[in-house]
Amino acid sequence: MRRASVSRTPLRHAACLILGLASALTVHAQALPKAGDFPSQPLHMVSPFPPGGGNDFHMRLVSNELAAVTGQPAVAENKGGAGGNIGARYVADGKADGYTVLTSQVSIMAVNPTLYRTAGFDPVKSFVPITQINAAPLAIVVAANSPLKTMADLRAQAQAQPGRMTYATPGNGTLSHLVGVVLEKDGGIDLTHVPYRGAGPALADLIGGQVGLMITSTSSVAGHIQQGMVRALAVTSPRRVGVFKSVPMLEELGLKNMVYEDWYGFFAPAGTPPERVAYLNRAITKVLKSPAVEKKILDAGGELVAGTSEALAAQLKQDIERWSRVVKLSGAVID
Repeated sequence: MRRASVSRTPLRHAACLILGLASALTVHAQALPKAGDFPSQPLHMVSPFPPGGGNDFHMRLVSNELAAVTGQPAVAENKGGAGGNIGARYVADGKADGYTVLTSQVSIMAVNPTLYRTAGFDPVKSFVPITQINAAPLAIVVAANSPLKTMADLRAQAQAQPGRMTYATPGNGTLSHLVGVVLEKDGGIDLTHVPYRGAGPALADLIGGQVGLMITSTSSVAGHIQQGMVRALAVTSPRRVGVFKSVPMLEELGLKNMVYEDWYGFFAPAGTPPERVAYLNRAITKVLKSPAVEKKILDAGGELVAGTSEALAAQLKQDIERWSRVVKLSGAVID
């Protein structure tokens, strides 16, 4: 007897409905109640550097997950130039309605306003902090095929060939650049600075052999270290996680007063309603504290912070005092 055929289409439809319902329930379970009618349109997240660096990494780490928490898409945009000033100024001059958020870092907020004659923004007056993302050291790295294996090798080669050892950074006046200046002046290592328009282009030239070494955020190079394309010689703080666990700290190698930490954070234009800033803080910290996102931050060599707006404001004040003094002592000024 022939068995009656059974259409599988209804079963497929049922399976799709179940999966769709499960996805919707997951999003609903993660979503936060709105702050009045906010947000009711897509959020716009800006990184003031090109793709490929630590700023871009942290922006997209959050923007990729934020829709599930807010119920609105988060659009990521790179607006690089002038050491991060162009993107920062773009957000500072934008509408203070909570829909445009800057992903920023120490070098932009605490260094640039002193280093540049006209940065175009005031880190305290132009922005309201939302939350710090992480805290991490900077890393001194070379290409995997470099003959330099240690900081001692670097010092020896720099002494043997004065002025010929080049180091790349994400740009003039970045924290990476200032650490390089301190390495030269206090560490006695003769280096020539090669600034780039972000960590991504600098990293490409490091791997390609156009520059001898690079100073940058751990998150910019962690993936390339895992892939065996880059090797770390040293880091600038005791925060050593992920692929940097066994990398020596500069002070352990005899270079004194070389503890420097980098951080990334989110900022809104000054005048953004406090209830919207509070909502963004809750939404972003919810994303950051999810196990998957926290793991990515750790794997990138940083430690999760995800604190309050007030805590980031205090951290920023402390870093402005420290780095403005370093910039003034260095005598560096950029038009």
